[in-house]
Amino acid sequence: MFNKGNFGNLIQQAQKMQENMKNIKKKIKSIQVIGESGAGLVKITLNGSHHCKKIEIDKSLFKDNDKEIIEDLIVAAFNDASRKILDEHKKRMSKFSNGIPIPNDLNFSI
Repeated sequence: MFNKGNFGNLIQQAQKMQENMKNIKKKIKSIQVIGESGAGLVKITLNGSHHCKKIEIDKSLFKDNDKEIIEDLIVAAFNDASRKILDEHKKRMSKFSNGIPIPNDLNFSI
């Protein structure tokens, strides 16, 4: 038998879950992480939306290195920061879902 009370509770739980998801996404967008490469010679700060906020390149890199080496270090630092954001996203989503993995295809991306 169909129970209207249970269905109403289910709808309320789904709405609460949706609101919690919005809050998590908002918090993730506001975080900032620093990715590094070259033992900290290149640092890139990204926010939770993967927007670059700052790039720091140690001036010692410009003395004896080719342009390609510096570019590779920038890419590596960016990828490090991006990975940290994704790790933070997974950590927060795991807390939200009580450790139950949420499939990536449910479109809960930031």
